[in-house]
Amino acid sequence: MIAHDFEYSAPATLAEALKLLAGGGKPLAGGMSLVPMMKLRLAAPDQLVDLTRISGLNAITQHGDTVRIGALATHFEIESSALLRSACPLLAETAAHIGDVQVRNLGTIGGSVAHADPAADYPAALHALDAKVVLASASGERTLAIADFLLDVMTTALEPGEMIKEIVVPVEATGNGVSYQKMLQPASGFAIVGIAARVNKKAGLCRLGVTGLAACAFAIPDGRDLSAIDAADANADIHASAAYRKQMAKVYAGRAIAAATAKAR
Repeated sequence: MIAHDFEYSAPATLAEALKLLAGGGKPLAGGMSLVPMMKLRLAAPDQLVDLTRISGLNAITQHGDTVRIGALATHFEIESSALLRSACPLLAETAAHIGDVQVRNLGTIGGSVAHADPAADYPAALHALDAKVVLASASGERTLAIADFLLDVMTTALEPGEMIKEIVVPVEATGNGVSYQKMLQPASGFAIVGIAARVNKKAGLCRLGVTGLAACAFAIPDGRDLSAIDAADANADIHASAAYRKQMAKVYAGRAIAAATAKAR
């Protein structure tokens, strides 16, 4: 199908972009989610604000005990970042599971997180990392925990005129092991269930992030207790029943914990 008529802008600065968004524009990053929705007439923005010409929005930088990832960082840039592989390997590992080469070269972390697909990979890792999302608008910035940002199926805390500016994750603690394991839908690559695990053997700590199971990804602060999986209002579709998803979530949680434990020092 053909998209609805729209105006197109490609600002060179963040300030200019935020002004256009305040006027009702819709941000465009990699276009991996928005463009197909426009073609199907599931989204019909009157104005697209292309963010790809804004310098620095794809930067990945360390600031003390945190790493800041610009919203326009592509999945490939995250997967291949030497900084992330060292300081936050869980996010780099998760990015490698997304889609195919073409999607990873164009899709961005900001676009993926803002889209809030219940089967997306990043939310599992971001919940396991207890990440934060920095939002920007013409009136200023605010920072939300990932649990406060992702609200429901394709529903976030973004207000009109706001965009994701960056994602903030912790530098991984010495001795921690991490892993992302997912049962994927073969055609799309999305997660039927996906589990991200962070384990510290010495402290006996294990934190999980769960995606694909329910309408919204969530964290399990104590990965030894999987009762949250049983209690979840699990998704059911042509790929998996609710009961099967719960069972597979437990299986993949076990795999993620085992793999993370093997990496922990």
